[in-house]
Amino acid sequence: MSDAALSARARRAGLAREWTDAAGTARQVSDAVLDAVLRALGRDAEELADEEPAQSGARCWSIDDAAPERRLSALAVQLYSLRGSAGIGDLRALKDFALGAAACGIDAVAVSPLHAPLCAATGDASPYSPSSRLVLNPLYADVTLAGSQPASDCDEGDLVDWPRAAKQRLASLRSTFAAFAGSAGFDRFVAERGRRLLDHARFEALDAHFRKQDVMRWRHWPAAFRDPRSAAVEEFARAHEDEVRFHLFAQWLADTSVAEAQRAARESGSALGLICDIAVGMNPDGSHAWSARGEILNGLTIGAPPDVFNPQGQNWGLTALSPAGLMKTGFSGYIETLRAAMRHAGGVRIDHAMGLNRLWVIPEGGDPKDGVYLQYPLRRLLALLAQESRAHRAIVIGEDLGTVPDGFRRALRDCGALGMEVLWFQRAYEREGKPFLPAECWSRAAAALTTTHDLPTLSGWWCGRDIDWLERLARKSEHGDVASERWARGEDRSKLWAAIGNGAPEPTPQEPQIALAAALNFIARTACPLAVVPVEDVLGLVEQPNIPGTIDEHPNWRRRLPRGELFAREDLRRNLESLVQGRRTP
Repeated sequence: MSDAALSARARRAGLAREWTDAAGTARQVSDAVLDAVLRALGRDAEELADEEPAQSGARCWSIDDAAPERRLSALAVQLYSLRGSAGIGDLRALKDFALGAAACGIDAVAVSPLHAPLCAATGDASPYSPSSRLVLNPLYADVTLAGSQPASDCDEGDLVDWPRAAKQRLASLRSTFAAFAGSAGFDRFVAERGRRLLDHARFEALDAHFRKQDVMRWRHWPAAFRDPRSAAVEEFARAHEDEVRFHLFAQWLADTSVAEAQRAARESGSALGLICDIAVGMNPDGSHAWSARGEILNGLTIGAPPDVFNPQGQNWGLTALSPAGLMKTGFSGYIETLRAAMRHAGGVRIDHAMGLNRLWVIPEGGDPKDGVYLQYPLRRLLALLAQESRAHRAIVIGEDLGTVPDGFRRALRDCGALGMEVLWFQRAYEREGKPFLPAECWSRAAAALTTTHDLPTLSGWWCGRDIDWLERLARKSEHGDVASERWARGEDRSKLWAAIGNGAPEPTPQEPQIALAAALNFIARTACPLAVVPVEDVLGLVEQPNIPGTIDEHPNWRRRLPRGELFAREDLRRNLESLVQGRRTP
């Protein structure tokens, strides 16, 4: 095939042969990569590519709609990190956390993804690698809502033991199910959620069945079971009716648990209640990929191109909804993903929101640097997002950090979704010395954050804990080596203190609590309509939940919060009071 013909095919399929990297350097995708991605996408991708409609003008539900003329505050929490039962947090613990936050004047709780994992595969702790985003994680269900006693939290360690916790939680759910006589609410839930829910329940039963035979991926199941509509699957479901019903029950209980947490938070005075997180993609070995292959990217995974911190690029090992699949199915998979997240929430956060515009796709098994950007129908996706946001009265936050396409932030702002502004990145890069921006210069079209789950905590950054990890992991440094990194951090501490310190003497690296108090007061004073602070920051913790690009080298998605009643702690209450009062000050 000629170069011109290949380029034309790529354009029709929405592939960007030329692109610009994070350093501003022009790059070109090789013929081999284009050919491999085109083969994976299939001819449908070219046939269905068309022009997008004009901007609809629809706007998302906003902070001003939810709480007119107020600036709101939110606490972010990793659900598993709460001290719940059986060694992990659950939705009962989240309800209690939301009630404690509301009593302190906090307007919302932003929670880590609640999506369903592969329950039979208990080793993967990441909430951002779900089996399906259309259903919930049953391990988080509150069994007390079905009349059972919670499993005891006999694991007093500071890290979640996921295999053990999952085993205990499933046992507790099965015990609860054994005593369940059925209910009208359960029957109504199953009928309303329809085929998607039933497919997931059947997949869970099949996945557990085949894992016992050491078959760990559905693509390796006997051929007849790879088709969710096959006679073999129907026969299996009939023969294992009670097992399928158990998974339906677990989903109903999880859904009821989220609804109860949201109800309790709102009735306690929280302006928004829960803000739920939507992962950017799904595990290709999961139930969505098995049950709706026509909706997803087959033979491709998604990630990120090389940059200064990840010179080899990133392969997240996830699949995603495909542009062709979206258009062929009337965007049903996307709409149902939004509805699942907004169902019992006052807001949603969209992880890697640039995926609404383009995704870096990599041939399955390929090197992450050998990828290409795949274009998505941004205007349609934003119009549907605004439509569902208003229908559910849920605000939208789009994670727009990293390499952002031209015009994307404006499109996000035009549809009424908030972007994200994070303390570490709010600098005047065009000015000498790159000073940190004053609070009044932060955007009114974004949420203000002290940090995120992928970045250092406030205290960790101030004392250089993230640099300690950089050294321990022998990872590439922005400044060349660890010594240079520590020197640069000292310079940045002084620049940050100049913005947040109000003229007071700069605290030492051994005094992060002083810097923490100043940073919280500063974030509260920003012009942003919503300020989001992770609970790790109000507790002054130095360890972050996740270090991107690591697997076993760092305890990602395993850290638990301190024991005891968090909202009885004097330091937490003092920090929250500073945040809340700062938000109320004009």
